[in-house]
Amino acid sequence: HVQLVESGGGSVQAGGSLRLSCAASGYTFSNYCLAWFRQAPGKQRDWVATIRGSDTTSYTDSVKGRFTISKDNAESTLYLQMDSLRPEDSGMYYCGVYDAYGGRCSFREDFYDYWGPGTQVTVS
Repeated sequence: HVQLVESGGGSVQAGGSLRLSCAASGYTFSNYCLAWFRQAPGKQRDWVATIRGSDTTSYTDSVKGRFTISKDNAESTLYLQMDSLRPEDSGMYYCGVYDAYGGRCSFREDFYDYWGPGTQVTVS
């Protein structure tokens, strides 16, 4: 049974930093596509970043150079380091996972099979 639990959200001033974590269990962590998505109130859930393996990462353009996705296979934990935060980065942040069977990781929400409950990020 796959379980994901996010943590690390909070309120921060513009220009500040936060580090989100996603603790995972119930599957072979290293083989799957893992991603961060975010959702602002009244808007759809948008892709932020993905990682597969140890160094295959992708980012949406608005966070490139500011956010870093990483993971610790031994701890089965996914991270999102967020620097130079902007008010438009505010929203509920979710981690998602699916098995791409060796293919490229998708940025589409409907590809992801499992989700955590989310952690709120507010930038003012």
